[in-house]
Amino acid sequence: MGQPVAVTLTQSAEPGRVRLELNRSLTGQEHEHYESAPAQQTTFSAVLAARLFATGTVRAVHVLSNMVTVDVVPGSDTSVLAAIVTDLYQYWKPGMVPVVPTV
Repeated sequence: MGQPVAVTLTQSAEPGRVRLELNRSLTGQEHEHYESAPAQQTTFSAVLAARLFATGTVRAVHVLSNMVTVDVVPGSDTSVLAAIVTDLYQYWKPGMVPVVPTV
């Protein structure tokens, strides 16, 4: 369930920074900036930031509308970042076993 997010990853002119352009907006016109994984994940951009920080390759995340700017640890593999964004709205993946609630 859910739809994959289309992502275009580009290197910034500034070393150690990449931009992820999404096919949908995460924040509207509000900026959200994270220097570390957010404690409360109440927005889609906070959830995304927490998932990006979990890779261990991210130093900072800035989200504005459909653009995510990521400062990465020098020498890190940034290809995994696009996959994290692509799966942001995937609630159900092939091979998952449904949980049947007991009554």
